[in-house]
Amino acid sequence: MNDDYLASRSRRTLLRATGAGAMGVLSGALLGPSHLAWAEPLTGAVPTVDKLSIRVVTDSSYSALLPGGRTGTVDIVRFGLPLSPSHAPGRTLENEWGLSLLAHSTQGAQSRQVLIDFGYTPGTLNNNLELLKIDPAQLDALLLTHGHYDHFGGMVGFLQNNHSKLKTKLPIYLGGEECFCTRENRGGQFGSLDRQAMRDAGLVITFAERPAIVADHAFTTGWIDQMTFEKPINPSVMTVGMRDGVGCAADKLPAAKQNVMSIPDDFEHEQSTAYLVKDRGLVVLTSCAHRGVLNSVRMAMKVSGVAKVHAIIGGFHLTPQPLEYQQKTVDELKAIDPDYLIPMHCSGQTFYTMASQGLPGKVLLSSTGTQFTFGA
Repeated sequence: MNDDYLASRSRRTLLRATGAGAMGVLSGALLGPSHLAWAEPLTGAVPTVDKLSIRVVTDSSYSALLPGGRTGTVDIVRFGLPLSPSHAPGRTLENEWGLSLLAHSTQGAQSRQVLIDFGYTPGTLNNNLELLKIDPAQLDALLLTHGHYDHFGGMVGFLQNNHSKLKTKLPIYLGGEECFCTRENRGGQFGSLDRQAMRDAGLVITFAERPAIVADHAFTTGWIDQMTFEKPINPSVMTVGMRDGVGCAADKLPAAKQNVMSIPDDFEHEQSTAYLVKDRGLVVLTSCAHRGVLNSVRMAMKVSGVAKVHAIIGGFHLTPQPLEYQQKTVDELKAIDPDYLIPMHCSGQTFYTMASQGLPGKVLLSSTGTQFTFGA
């Protein structure tokens, strides 16, 4: 399979690649069998949706006893115990160090579903998708926020389990070739994103290095600028190059990374996903925010031209940060003034407590299986 067309910017044709259709443009000699595309660029106003539901498919904690209901303008549906009148439950939602979210949006009569990240293991992801009654056949796009195993580890097993159900030429949005680089964490192997598994499942690998439309309703920030005091922690080392067909092509990386064997991970390829909800504002899904939760939100505001932030959802990667750093983050979030803050995954209990005190009434408690609906 020849991906050489990506080596030249002049040949990086920007192609529309959404789950809604227009996939015919992906055929022909340009892409050939490698199923590669560039995302539809964000060139004008971002789409507006009437309603957006975010379902927590996989996270690190689950409680069957948390109350649901309506909090302010957000409808919260919790997932209780999966009981049956005829037999004992046998299983329940599983938790792990990882994250996977389902975004379900509506715009008039039009509906879109995007699966964002895949958690750490396929067993957990497939189990939770089934219990939550999420139908892979209804997915309009997949999106991977960055190349860490706790966000893509469940992908191959998900594809193996569901490839026959997925829509033809389903796009998977990535922040570029760097996502495929092999990574080590604390001296141990942290995995490499399986390019071949995507091709075998018929996915269209869709690079979104710059702000882009996702499945008609959402947009990605593309690469996230460093606009605040936040600086990426380097918990992993990125190995550059291909070995036995696995890894990343050095000549398709930024110039500064092309001639190195390995480099501390700066997560330049990380992206966040956002929606503009009618009469509410932006809902920003940070996933892990290695580039900084504030930078992620500010980038979504910058590329959309929308100043009002309705909700910030996801991992904020603040657990390893010192208390002063976390407090400064809370102070900066107060300046952004979101209506709601929903920390998950790598945010940490210390930050949750600080944020609850600094933004009273705005911080919502998440749990695996929970669904948050905005604009209802």
